[in-house]
Amino acid sequence: MTSTFFQRILLIILLAGIFPTLRAQEYKYEIGGMAGMSTYMGDANKTSAFKGINPAFGGVFRYNANFRWAIKADLMWARVSGNTSGLDNAFPFEGPLSFSRNLIELGGQAEFNFFPYSDQFAYLNTKRLTPYILLGLGVTVAPGGNKTLASANIPIGVGLKYKIKNRINLGLEFSVHKLLGDGLEGVDELDDPYEIDSSIWKNKDWYNCLMFSVTWDFGPRNRPCNNVNSITGY
Repeated sequence: MTSTFFQRILLIILLAGIFPTLRAQEYKYEIGGMAGMSTYMGDANKTSAFKGINPAFGGVFRYNANFRWAIKADLMWARVSGNTSGLDNAFPFEGPLSFSRNLIELGGQAEFNFFPYSDQFAYLNTKRLTPYILLGLGVTVAPGGNKTLASANIPIGVGLKYKIKNRINLGLEFSVHKLLGDGLEGVDELDDPYEIDSSIWKNKDWYNCLMFSVTWDFGPRNRPCNNVNSITGY
């Protein structure tokens, strides 16, 4: 019993000695860039999430509240396009229509990691790789066309994070962005073409983004005490 007691005391001392070092290696913030593709869904494309692929890129900032939760802000430019040619549904106008338009998004999302995310604290079962889900709110502005679109949007998505090495993170994320307004196409004929009153969830436009990101950690955590709960946030 005496041997076991002293072993436990030694373990506590060792942990107390390494906690400051581990804590200094854990960072609160990430900043970086992202690039990928964007697609449009709306009156000119009702079914295919990957029809009309266009480029998208932007910047991302993330606050890691703890190993499980993060708050992310992004500023993104994307292009969307569509064409009514070949669609089965009949439109109340003559001939096919097409459009191509740029948009800018400023958004914020809450992310939940399925595994505790870190390359440190292995004794807490942290993982360098984790899937996550996100939900948030953003503002989309699409200038040009027949009129400028300005609308709130609700992003919902899934992603994968991998800490390739200390302070460097790779990410892959797919998100759908539900606009709370119509008219993303910038063409009058496609702005509510059937003139049917509906809720904000129907007859509105969407755009989808598949983005690859690289971020860098900064902002070391400064903790007043060596407390496991203060480090993990559990």
